[in-house]
Amino acid sequence: MKRLPTKVSADVWTGRTDHTERRSSFRYHQVVELVDLDQWLPSADNTCAMIGFECEEGVRRNQGRVGAAKAPNAIRQALASLPWKLQEGNRIVDVGNIRCENEKLEEAQEELGQAVSDILSKSAVPIILGGGHETLYGHYLGVRKHTGKEASLGIINIDAHFDLRSYESQPSSGTMFRQILEYDKNSRYFVLGIQRFGNTQELFDKADELGVRYVYEEDMTAEQMDDIISELKEFIEKHDHVMLTLCTDVLNAAFAPGVSAPSPFGLTPMVVRSLIRTVATHKKTLSFDICEVNPVLDENGRTVKLGAYLTNEAIMGFLGGHNDDVGT
Repeated sequence: MKRLPTKVSADVWTGRTDHTERRSSFRYHQVVELVDLDQWLPSADNTCAMIGFECEEGVRRNQGRVGAAKAPNAIRQALASLPWKLQEGNRIVDVGNIRCENEKLEEAQEELGQAVSDILSKSAVPIILGGGHETLYGHYLGVRKHTGKEASLGIINIDAHFDLRSYESQPSSGTMFRQILEYDKNSRYFVLGIQRFGNTQELFDKADELGVRYVYEEDMTAEQMDDIISELKEFIEKHDHVMLTLCTDVLNAAFAPGVSAPSPFGLTPMVVRSLIRTVATHKKTLSFDICEVNPVLDENGRTVKLGAYLTNEAIMGFLGGHNDDVGT
């Protein structure tokens, strides 16, 4: 029996109100619609649909610091008071949360995949709020179910780590891309922000073996960003569809201390924002997830707030909130 997402409480979506009728004064909490996924009928409007994945089982299996299961609602609360910059004809809905229970990660990923596929079938853009980075595999299952096995799929990951570990004993938050690439010959993987000393040589060897394209964190300077954006666009153009995932441990720990594996040499928020804008504004991009925000380990809500701002960038990109040439 298919398990549907659990609706979030309306109390999560509360925030400052400047005006109750003037749309130019509205914030997220005034426009978001809480819906039942199985009863929701899509409209002709451009729509993003948020779904949370309350899961950290993959992080636990990967011997990381747990706490990311609390991120979906924390990100929602941080989003609630952000200004809503889009006019009529653009919708944001919230279909609730999938929760991983009793350490049944694989079952929860299947449930997330079904929900993502359902969202895509309603001509909406899934915005997935993780959870550990194991969220990505459920995200992928839903996208692949929607596109069919024959379509070429480009997976773009903004991350300090390859997540290409062996899953022979069990899947975790460090195995997802290897799981995908070894079984899906029509998928390709591009990761930006790789830490030279955040991955073993074995993982670099496996990346080369599987044909992974990657850019080192140290090479993502302001002077080189134009070339990197061009390379990213070239990758997108080679595929029928694209999905985007952000692991917030790619960010410098000074900006994002509340993650499972903080990065002393991580990227700046401005670089990550540019990457998100570039991918989210492209017509081939189907979906977005944000992972590894950990409210339990956060300092003064800094990582949660940054995660909300980056999620907002993705939503604005998908719904046309940026010019076509953003990121170039």
